Amino acid sequence: MIRLSGRLRASLIIGGQGIRARKLRTFLSMVSLFLGVLAVVVVQAGAEIANRAMLADVELYQGKDGTRQMYVPPEGQAVPVALEVLEGRTDAVAMTTSRAIIGEPGVKPINEGGGPIDQVGDYTGPRMTCDQSGCYPVQDANSGAPSGQAVELQLVGLTGDVRQFRPFRPSQGRWLDFGGEPSLAPRLVLNEQAAKAFTRYHVPAEMRVDGATANPTPQIIGVVDDGGYQPAAYVRADELMNWMPVAELGDSSSGGGLQVLMTPTAVEVEHVLRARLVAAGTPEEQIHVNTVETLKRMSTELALMRWIFLGMAALVLLIGVAGILNVGLATVGERIEEFALRRAVGTPRLLLAGIVLAETLLTGLLTAALAIGAGVVGLQLAMTVFGSRFPALEGTAFPWQAGVAGVIAGLVAGVLGGLVPALRAARIPISTVMRA
Repeated sequence: MIRLSGRLRASLIIGGQGIRARKLRTFLSMVSLFLGVLAVVVVQAGAEIANRAMLADVELYQGKDGTRQMYVPPEGQAVPVALEVLEGRTDAVAMTTSRAIIGEPGVKPINEGGGPIDQVGDYTGPRMTCDQSGCYPVQDANSGAPSGQAVELQLVGLTGDVRQFRPFRPSQGRWLDFGGEPSLAPRLVLNEQAAKAFTRYHVPAEMRVDGATANPTPQIIGVVDDGGYQPAAYVRADELMNWMPVAELGDSSSGGGLQVLMTPTAVEVEHVLRARLVAAGTPEEQIHVNTVETLKRMSTELALMRWIFLGMAALVLLIGVAGILNVGLATVGERIEEFALRRAVGTPRLLLAGIVLAETLLTGLLTAALAIGAGVVGLQLAMTVFGSRFPALEGTAFPWQAGVAGVIAGLVAGVLGGLVPALRAARIPISTVMRA
């Protein structure tokens, strides 16, 4: 082991001396290899960033990978039971969905049906609700009312901070604070579609919620990007219960629902909640639980895309390998007498091959370092220039996988480009020294 270590050290030292003695040739080798290694780094970094961007958009409305989702029909005592079980818990959050109209009382909303404000008129059909017996129209209290200054949106009641499951991106203001006593004026956080509607139409601050005993005056405290295409607002469930019975939260007759998001470790909560719901009369077959596995579903497409681009980068890398090979062969041809003399004084063939191979490996590592540095600087510049246009990429750091890929590409190129010259140097006969 000590003898092998000494030979390795000697190869690296002599190889480094050879690089310093032939700076121009080393520079030319690095130039030919730089684009190939940079291509590998860019492809790997691009694949990782694209992967994160795609997952970030999906996580906004589906949840992070591994999140357990429970869907419960909101009939009977399902909502009161869920709120009771999840009260004060941080590893599970219940979401109730209701319909709300903010604006003038007794008028039809501008976007009747709760559709996007830019597509007014596409959702004017009767509202429907579905159960096991089929789908049927819902009695609309605004039927026959005149159109006015009001906006319809989806009102999502939360028992806790849902951002640990769905990482909403803040746009303005602040998020809901679940500490302290609930406010009598419900605090709302709008999504960007709802914020667009209220920016375009200045409506009175009166909110009508299906099932509420009175119309509260809401407080709009912030705006988030939730990836949704319909106007929506998020509110503390306990603040909503100040104005409506708990049994009315998420009422299916108004198109609502109940969803529970849980961490993968919240097994006990899931079992307790399922048992309590069944005991309250909810049929067990109607309680559906699934795990978010976005990365698993998208892995095939992402891997295929990555291998295609890595194949293209490998072709560019081979051009750099050819450049190193050409320079290495020329260098060995000029150093025949030197290598023959080393053989004559007892230098082993393996050490001669190691000297040549060490030069190409060091060249590959130096090139990899430059390519990785260029990738880091390029990503920072791109984030500075284009980061505001792509919110999903905000705060993206250079992926370490791309750095590892660059180092591996540099080492592989050094081995492939230096293997043939190393073998040629090791085969130089001692008699060649007589020419000198």
